[in-house]
Amino acid sequence: MGGAGGELDVFDAGRCASGYALGLAVGRRFASAIRSRMRQDLVLREQLLPFASTAAARPLLAALQAANSGRYPRYWDELLGTADGSGVPLLHVILVNFRKEIQPFIPKAGGDHEEEEEGEPDGDCSDVLIVSDSTAIAAHNEDGHVALLGHTYLVRATLPDGLSFTAYTYAGELPSCAFGFNSNGVAFTLDSVPPMNDEISPGAIARNFVSRDLLEAKNIDDAMHRICSPSVSVGHSYNLMDARGRRIVNVETASGNRLAVHEAGAAPFFHANMYRHLQVKQVQDENSMSRENRAAQCSVDSKETALSLLGDTADDKYPIYMTGPTLHTLCTVLVDLDDKTMTIYRGNPKNGDITLVLPML
Repeated sequence: MGGAGGELDVFDAGRCASGYALGLAVGRRFASAIRSRMRQDLVLREQLLPFASTAAARPLLAALQAANSGRYPRYWDELLGTADGSGVPLLHVILVNFRKEIQPFIPKAGGDHEEEEEGEPDGDCSDVLIVSDSTAIAAHNEDGHVALLGHTYLVRATLPDGLSFTAYTYAGELPSCAFGFNSNGVAFTLDSVPPMNDEISPGAIARNFVSRDLLEAKNIDDAMHRICSPSVSVGHSYNLMDARGRRIVNVETASGNRLAVHEAGAAPFFHANMYRHLQVKQVQDENSMSRENRAAQCSVDSKETALSLLGDTADDKYPIYMTGPTLHTLCTVLVDLDDKTMTIYRGNPKNGDITLVLPML
């Protein structure tokens, strides 16, 4: 199992004949991590599972299953394989993969639907993007709920058509709701965003399925098509990279096929967990706003200054680099389009403690 300070477990599933075969191989290899995550995930235990047993949940879960298995049958088969391989109930696997699409519809204590900070398993990430004459990088903090420590791993797989991908994966979930790349030189990192409930389309396409599809993109235009063509439930922020074309774009999406595209340039572009371009009614996230304000005070023009920014702890309440008690920076990743590498760091990225350097091409 991977974790803060620990080694990141890498599994090469080899060439997989089907989605089910890939899921089964990953489920078997990481059965203990997946079972442990399901036991310790309080969002699953205290919110998703109790809600799933209610009458209100049934039509929502049925609609999510129909929409996503219908559009992405291979990825649905991956979920089935992951459940079978790990010995975890399929319902648990479905719930953690659909949590972003389910949580807004769970009645909150006191009827407040907008209290999303507590118990959110992966509510925060930070990215800084630069494409200048001398530097073409995307640096990303993968922030998650403390329960995810020790419950992440790296999956490599080769598809029947010969395409291979490498993806940082949360135990029991599709690769990847975090970051990854493929042998076409397409890479991505992801940031969650908080649309208000009336901006969400219930029972539509789920974020985990879109990001799994991204791992098969042929180029950056194909990646944008895969993000923008499905009618999504919640929406997301995608940082797309093309190692062959030396391009980085940020794409924000929302339900109703809405999107906004920002091409990264020489001026550093920082993205936390609120929409920056797309006009969407959203929850005002104090954590994100604090990180954005802090980033605006820092000069970034190189790998080193980008990593320094992502390691910043100047704000005691909402540091960019998080060490708990609820949210934790699980790892930091730097994609360098000139070196064509993805480098994963453990601990504070300022310290330069490299876990893995992965060649993208």
